[in-house]
Order: sequence, then structure tokens, then C-alpha cells
Amino acid sequence: MKDITIISLYKFVSIADTETFRKDLLAECKRLGIKGTFIIAAEGINGTVAGTNENIESVITFLKKDKRFEDIECKYSYDKKIPFYRMKVKIKDELIPIGVDGVDPREIVGTYVNPGEWNELVEDPDVLLIDVRNQYEIEVGSFQGAVNPETDNFRYFPEFVEKNLDPDKNQKVAMFCTGGIRCEKASSYMLSKGFKEVFHLKGGILKYLEDMPKENSLWDGECFVFDNRTSVDHDLENGVHDLCHNCRFPVSPADMESEYFEKGVSCPRCHDSITPERRTSLEERNRQIRLAKERNQSHLGVNQRRKTKIR
Repeated sequence: MKDITIISLYKFVSIADTETFRKDLLAECKRLGIKGTFIIAAEGINGTVAGTNENIESVITFLKKDKRFEDIECKYSYDKKIPFYRMKVKIKDELIPIGVDGVDPREIVGTYVNPGEWNELVEDPDVLLIDVRNQYEIEVGSFQGAVNPETDNFRYFPEFVEKNLDPDKNQKVAMFCTGGIRCEKASSYMLSKGFKEVFHLKGGILKYLEDMPKENSLWDGECFVFDNRTSVDHDLENGVHDLCHNCRFPVSPADMESEYFEKGVSCPRCHDSITPERRTSLEERNRQIRLAKERNQSHLGVNQRRKTKIR
């Protein structure tokens, strides 16, 4: 039985006193036993958290009591256990840095497309479909026919646009990302550069998988997620991918069959570059995890996911 509810949410809205908001939100999440991460910035909120269904609904109610968040939308999935080690509420300069000053979805943003209308849009031959996520995410799964910008960080997306796209030639552009937030910034940026018709998937891939029947889906593969599940399938169930604890990239079932894969230590991508010191550290971490399991204890470890936690 899946007793844990996981929600992803964001909203671009002005938050003047970020520190007060951070303290209040953190206190409420801790009171409810919720774990995960919220990012707070002057431009809004972004986060993914998990807990019992009752407590998750309570934190949503807490947010919606603030009129700025009364229409905030959540993407839901479920698991048997909380896929986070702790609860964090961080203050950042931006919710999702794009590497260009002045990009503000509160001022200008692309056209939202609901999951139910998405298939018709992207099957239009005049529409250029772009996956706004990074290369390591796209390797896990993507929409059929989507352009891969081959970026390692969202900050490089403007460079991809400058070098490869033309407002006069690419008159209809549709974009998608995990939860929708990157497309907010990406569409705002592209509109500022003269692109006329810019569409993006409302709620991102997670909402599409939640709403779209599998038999009608254009999604191919799994969706990388920024928590201990690593990936989810079309039913938003735990996927078949693991995460390399050294390079922090997703590991496919084929990678796990490789002689260069060592669970919890390294994978074919980083096998040749891992240092002896790093290997020793990860082997010790695995030993501590094993001992904790034998004692039926929790092992928090070190949450070393890459700093570019973007959705």
C-alpha cells in the first residue's frame, strides 16, 4: 500500500519578506513531518515534498491561505516511503536561473497548453518541439520527435536558442520540462527575443503522465525526477533507473549490466575518472547503509544531488 503522497509545485509571484516566509513554511512542514525541498525567491516558490496524504493536504491548505498561492497547482504521485532524507526550505536569488538578466515570467510568458490538448499541438508539422531539460534527463525519456538542446545546465539554453533557432523560421515553438517551471523562464526568454508563438506544457511531463491515458500517450521512456526514486514510469510508479552516487547521473538497466557498474560507487560513465579517495568514501558509505538496514535504522547519508536541481 502506498501511504506517501509526493507533490511538485511552483508559482512565480512576488515575495517581499522571503526570510519570514521561509521560517513559517519550514516550521509548518516540520510540524507535519513532511520532507523534501522548497526554494523561495523574491520571484516565487518551487519545490517537491512528501508525506502522508493528510499532512500534504495540510501544507497545501497552509499555502493557499495566502492569497498569492490560492490557485497554486500541484502534481501528485505516490510511493511506499518518503523519497527524501530531510526537510529544507532555501532562499535563492532565482527559482530557476537561466543565465540571462531580466527574464521574468510574471511579466511575459508563453501560452499554456493542457495535457489533453498537447498531442494535437505537437503533431502539427509546423510546430518545433523542444525538450528544455538537460541531456542526462533526456536520456531517460522524452516526447517522440522532440529536439534535444544537448545542454548540461539550464543556463546554456539561451545559447542553444541563439545558435540554432530563428524567430522568422521557427514561428511555432512548443516546449516541455519536468514540472513546467523551466518552460516559464524559457518561454519568457524566447518571447523577448522575438519569437511570436511559444507554447509550453502546463504542469510539465509529470502532469501529462498523471492526466494522459497510456494508450494515447506520446511519451517515450521514463521521466527523471529529482529525488530518491531517480525516475518514474508512465503510471508515476518507481522507474527502472538508479542513480550513480559518484557522478550523480541516472543509470539505466543496461548500465547496471556493465562490468564497470558498481552499485553505490560508480557507473560506466565515471568508472575511469573516480579517484581512489572517492571510491573509498563511497564504499564506506555503502557499508554504513548496509549496517543501518541490518539494525533497522535510517541512514541519512549525504544528499549529494547536483546543485542544479531544476524542474
